[in-house]
Order: sequence, then structure tokens, then C-alpha cells
Amino acid sequence: MHRVTVETTDSEATAPAAATGTATGTLRRLAVPLGILGGVAAAFAYVGTVDPNEPGHYPVCPLLRITGIFCPGCGGLRSAHAIVHGDLGTALGANALAVAGYALFAVLWTVWALRSARGGRLSLGLGRVHMWVLGVVVLAFTVVRNLPFGGFLHP
Repeated sequence: MHRVTVETTDSEATAPAAATGTATGTLRRLAVPLGILGGVAAAFAYVGTVDPNEPGHYPVCPLLRITGIFCPGCGGLRSAHAIVHGDLGTALGANALAVAGYALFAVLWTVWALRSARGGRLSLGLGRVHMWVLGVVVLAFTVVRNLPFGGFLHP
């Protein structure tokens, strides 16, 4: 089983406690999480401003255009637009899996930021089984949303 692990270097272990506890040290440790949050916030701000419900702003899903099959991402931009505007019902209707992904990202980012601020590291410990479960969930979502009884999952 493959696990994500992070080890402390000698320079981190010997750093004076006063230097790592300062505001500068905290900001340095939070630089990457805050950069990621800034990028995600910018993407959501753009999607919130440029409405994906209006044709011509975003490319059409090639799988949907060619085959008529909804991919697991179909409706993801519409769900992000609805989230930005505070409409959870519309977001879930557009792509429930994407909304679950947004929530999971928010939880993981918060844990990551808190641990980074305290000088710790984020260790997810994901193995092959976790990846297979994730793949099965995405595949099941995709299959069900394309079956006649899965119309409630259509974007």
C-alpha cells in the first residue's frame, strides 16, 4: 500500500523555537496553502462572474457533444456558479459530485492550513484502496446519471 508521508529535515528540527513561532514564520508556512486558496478563489470568482449558463463563454464538453453522454464533470461549472451565488439546490442539481468535491476540498484545505500554521504537515495516508473507491464512486455517478432512472443527476 502506498502512503503519503513527510519527514522533517535537520534544519527544521534545529530551528530555534522563537524563529518558528513568529508571525513571519507562520506566514512562510502558510504561503503555499494561501497561494492555492488564492488560485481557487480566483477561479470561482471568474466562474461566478462569467455565467456558464449563457452559451459561448465556455467550451462544450466534447464527450457530451460527440456521444450525448454526460461525463462526471458535466455541470461542474454551473454548480460552481451556483455555489458562488449561494444557491446550493441549483449547485447540487447541476453536479452533486462536484459539490461534494468542493466540500471535501474546503475541509482538507482547512486542515492543511491549520496544521501548517502550527508547524505541522498534512499527511493523508491514501492507499490504493482509497483510489479505487474514489474511482468506483466517480464511475457509478457517471453511469447512473446516464441511465433513464438517473435523470435527477443530469446537469
